[in-house]
Amino acid sequence: MTIITDERCTAYESPGHPERPFRVAGSVEKIKKLSELKIQWAKPSSAPIDKVLRAHSKNHLQRLTEPYDFDGDTAYHEKIRDHSLRGAGGALKALELAKKEKPQFSLLRPPGHHATKERAMGFCYLGSVAIAALEAKATGAKRVAVFDFDVHHGNGTEDILAKRDGIEFFSIHQHPAYPGTGTKSFENCHNYTVRPGLPREDYRKTAEKAIADLINYKPDIIIASAGFDAYAGDPLCNQKLSSDDFNWFGKTLSSIGVPLANAMEGGYSNDLPDLIIAYLKGLLRK
Repeated sequence: MTIITDERCTAYESPGHPERPFRVAGSVEKIKKLSELKIQWAKPSSAPIDKVLRAHSKNHLQRLTEPYDFDGDTAYHEKIRDHSLRGAGGALKALELAKKEKPQFSLLRPPGHHATKERAMGFCYLGSVAIAALEAKATGAKRVAVFDFDVHHGNGTEDILAKRDGIEFFSIHQHPAYPGTGTKSFENCHNYTVRPGLPREDYRKTAEKAIADLINYKPDIIIASAGFDAYAGDPLCNQKLSSDDFNWFGKTLSSIGVPLANAMEGGYSNDLPDLIIAYLKGLLRK
């Protein structure tokens, strides 16, 4: 198992903000104590600008260098463009390893799935997984699937990938919840909503339906937006999943039998390191 990370991504923060350095630093610390997973460590390169521009406009890239906040949730930070480019680079590295059938997980911040073609929002600045999906398609994949199990709708990923031939987007998410999108499916975008406080058994049934539809698409590669905020102890939403459920996600996705790339999205509880470890074990079917 290769963990793709870079300590530089812990260098920025807003006091009291849920998207905090602990998400990576605390997870790295706990993963390093594991002997059973035989972890290898890799650093990402910055995503090449030409690959980023498949997903975002030049104006958006320029905006990331301008020192004022994007919205009330999404602050400007010094070098945030560099951090975001490494985040996208992590997803690209995960894709590269997945093609070689090597299990991996991109453990970086900021997350990416709310960033639209033209806008940073929801703690996200560049659509890392969308960038990786477009790279997969550009380098020979015929049928790319993106599976987003973050509790919030991946509106940015949807915005970037909508109506793209050879790519299908599958998202399971709470509604109502931020950002308020994802209530309907259309063309290549498939949305599965769950109500607040849904029993975890019912959440699992919805996830099983989404994964069954993904399998029916017959992808030749899957890219997972791995969010851990449907956890019962997460402060930002109202779901009831346990670490066992994230282990199940890992086992189920890895058992489909096609290359699987993984990149972290949300997850804001103090238990996040344990949830990530459960998912990693699932990827290795443990």
